[in-house]
Amino acid sequence: MRSLPDGAWMQKADASTIEGIGIPSEVLMERAALGVVEFMEEQCLDKGRLLVVCGSGNNGGDGFAVARLLHQKGRGHDVTVFFVGKEASMSRECGLQARIAKNLGVEIVTEIPDGEYNIIIDSVFGVGLSREIGGRYAEVVEWMNRQGAVKLAIDIPSGIDARSGQVLGVAFRADYTVTFQCEKLGCVLFPGAEYAGFVHVSDIGIDTSVFVKEEDVCFTLDSKDMACFLPQRPADSHKGTYGKVLMITGSRGMAGAAYLSARAAYTCGAGLVRIYTHESNRAILQQLLPEAVISTYGDDVVESAIGEGGVADVGIEKPESDGEKLSSLLAWADVVCIGCGLGQDDMAKWLLENALLQCEAPCVVDADGLNLLSRDMGLLRKTKADVVLTPHMKEMSRMIRCPVAELKEHRLFKLREFVNQYPVVCALKDSRTVVAAARRQMFVNTAGNSGMAKAGSGDVLAGVIAAFLAQKKSVFDGAMLGVFAHACGGDEAKKGHGGFGMMARDLLDGIQAFMKRSESERDRKSRIYFEENENEGI
Repeated sequence: MRSLPDGAWMQKADASTIEGIGIPSEVLMERAALGVVEFMEEQCLDKGRLLVVCGSGNNGGDGFAVARLLHQKGRGHDVTVFFVGKEASMSRECGLQARIAKNLGVEIVTEIPDGEYNIIIDSVFGVGLSREIGGRYAEVVEWMNRQGAVKLAIDIPSGIDARSGQVLGVAFRADYTVTFQCEKLGCVLFPGAEYAGFVHVSDIGIDTSVFVKEEDVCFTLDSKDMACFLPQRPADSHKGTYGKVLMITGSRGMAGAAYLSARAAYTCGAGLVRIYTHESNRAILQQLLPEAVISTYGDDVVESAIGEGGVADVGIEKPESDGEKLSSLLAWADVVCIGCGLGQDDMAKWLLENALLQCEAPCVVDADGLNLLSRDMGLLRKTKADVVLTPHMKEMSRMIRCPVAELKEHRLFKLREFVNQYPVVCALKDSRTVVAAARRQMFVNTAGNSGMAKAGSGDVLAGVIAAFLAQKKSVFDGAMLGVFAHACGGDEAKKGHGGFGMMARDLLDGIQAFMKRSESERDRKSRIYFEENENEGI
């Protein structure tokens, strides 16, 4: 697991390191500069004409230190510092580094220099920037962006909000960003991720213990972490051990959504999957997925679900066999997944209402289920189930009555408000899916790729989450692992099919490959642990 702090939390970590541990800020700055230079050497970016553009804060101090280290290497390093800040506003550390650089003969200019440069290094603003860039600073950033040089940002591209990833007026477009101790949240979220380019994290010894269990600090997973979170699969087990999943999915003609979600649940380890769908889907689902149990409703059931005036009513009297059938299925299930291809007609509304009002098992609500839910959010306060919602931006905007553009700009704030208002886990799907729950750190997914932006991908995700819940993962962990496994499966699928050609069905094979590799890694770690402890016993 990796923390993704914003600027405010990174400054708290700096203060903890300096004041609590006693490492001077000058030492941290020197380590930061060394980390940048080492990365540049690894990437062969340390030769030719180099321009370091420095502000007057500590980020500028990092830049002065980098320029001095490169200058001291001598031949082949033609280094100029372009100081764009105000001397009177220099931080103590920046002033110190500027004086050292000047004493060692580094060329320092205060106007846009003439000529061409191989490398331009941005150290104008750091993670503390919270206002839009304007005036001369904006002109300088735009000038840097127009140059044909390779561009490298120190810690974060100037102009990117370290929490939201939004562009504060104008921002430096980096090919590379060397950041310190932790990747910043603003370099993970879009559009900040595009401006940051390739991000390299340099460990400079900052104390990150201040991030532990802080709700405002997000985190992410790497592929190697999955082995630690996989559900156990004991040798003495049967299909019931791994949970019974009820998929209420697929209206007339929507067998594909039912298939994708149900197969995804099996792919991630669920023991038994039952699909409750329209009768017209039975034959094709039995062919596509013979492992699933199929239960159906027909048009006669749809008609019986509609009260006077053509409106479905959860309280209306239904034929006993039909009402008992749904109640029996809900009682049977260890997990319910509802909404994939369900439609938004009266029958779908009736199914959603009954599922949420009767179900006591964890419940995943996706797609059409979310659009229906947006019409009656009060259902979330009436249900006894632990609920996971998986909306994309448009679906979320309907539930919170907020324009998509505003939601994108303030997604973390809006999401935190939402999970504090309703007792749910919410996986807000986007290029960076975020999983949130009340009183929990948010998980930000950094895996996956644009090839996953295809119809059916969300159906697969719903099934994956349901599978982890069926195997007794908590609703938050199940949603987090589902999102992560789904994304890593997408990366596997892209290897074989490319971003243009991959389909939602290819995700299933990709997830299967990723799960297999994670299982093998877990088994390898278990063997190593056993062998080490066995040797200690001898």
